[in-house]
Amino acid sequence: MPQATRIRIMTAASRFPSSAPSHQIIRGTLVSDGEVVEDGLVAVDGDRIAYAGPANGFDPEEFEGFQSAIRLGIPSGSYLFPGLVDVHCHGGNGGDFPSGEEASARKAVEFLHRSGTTTFLASMVTAPRADLLRGIELYVKLVDEGLVAGIHLEGPFLSHARCGAQNPDYLLEPDLELMDELVGAAAGKLATMTYAPELPGASALVDLMTSHGVTPSLGHTDCDDATATASLAAAREGLESAGFDGVSSLPTVTHLFNGMPPLHHRAPGPVAACLRMAQEGKAVVELIADGTHLDPSTVATVFQLVGAGNIVLVTDSMAAAGLADGNYMLGPSPVTVSGGVATLDATGSIAGGTSTLLEVVSKTVAAGVALPDAICSATAVPAAVLGLSDEIGGLRRGLRADVVVTNEDLELTGVMRNGQWLS
Repeated sequence: MPQATRIRIMTAASRFPSSAPSHQIIRGTLVSDGEVVEDGLVAVDGDRIAYAGPANGFDPEEFEGFQSAIRLGIPSGSYLFPGLVDVHCHGGNGGDFPSGEEASARKAVEFLHRSGTTTFLASMVTAPRADLLRGIELYVKLVDEGLVAGIHLEGPFLSHARCGAQNPDYLLEPDLELMDELVGAAAGKLATMTYAPELPGASALVDLMTSHGVTPSLGHTDCDDATATASLAAAREGLESAGFDGVSSLPTVTHLFNGMPPLHHRAPGPVAACLRMAQEGKAVVELIADGTHLDPSTVATVFQLVGAGNIVLVTDSMAAAGLADGNYMLGPSPVTVSGGVATLDATGSIAGGTSTLLEVVSKTVAAGVALPDAICSATAVPAAVLGLSDEIGGLRRGLRADVVVTNEDLELTGVMRNGQWLS
């Protein structure tokens, strides 16, 4: 499918009103929290979900204000999903988060919301100190506006040997003074940070991150199995000591398999360690299941080995997401997109993704993963990683009214965010 036409949003006024009434009823097949309700119903009261479950279990007379609620005419066979949650995302529709430019960032934000990713982290890449601080300042502002859920720093404390599309000129060994400055500038909005555990000072870096509630995300690393295992265990211990529990106390792994040595039977490297830790419920692994970064069989295998509850589906999307092939930027680095694959002009390395998270979900299902599992890894699990399970990530009473509507082929037909339909 041509990239320029992948996002199909039906905006018929009779189906999705541009000015949302306070009480709305949506009926379709609910997929949430690992379960499927074939004849389901979501009742929305303002910006909150008042009811979600079997249609025959909802009586409008029992819910104040729903006696005259608007019932949306959604086609038979439609799916209703929670709003999707992406914890690794660099932009889309020509907008680039690493640039730190406000107009560009807002362009990406609008596109991502309309594509069904109603919650996401703004991911930055390795860059000079001043650029990182400028970007952080912007995303603190967008978090305060409710447009972005937090910040993800992918670098600068990464491995030169596994830098991928990161600019090697700006890679650093862990610098606690710089880290303190970044954390201070983020004012509690820095959610996750990718780091290479084999670098000198990485242990102290992990301690600093966890003490400030920042989730360490192991990645862009050339470490061995033992180093990865020890670092993930220390990160988990640090988050627990900082008062986090459940999934929010778990470290993550930045795009498993990508940006690290491949699994070898005599040199298992970080991949084996990350798979074991995830299977034991001690870490959460990211998968870019877009058909480019990982073979579909690899995606299906990881789901079978570690379970959907220990996986977050991510896009690693950059400015070209949702657009046609051409020339783009990933922060300071020129990128060419050909056949939907983004590569760095300087080295030919894969330079982020061009898919939306809904497209990643669709490709995950096509790989043989059950739809409820794919949706769980794109909603409930990343919401839990961010500590937002009581706000987003499911279709349950009291949660924010974020709903994605698709047809039977998982093609987007409508997006509700905060109880408002997005055109």
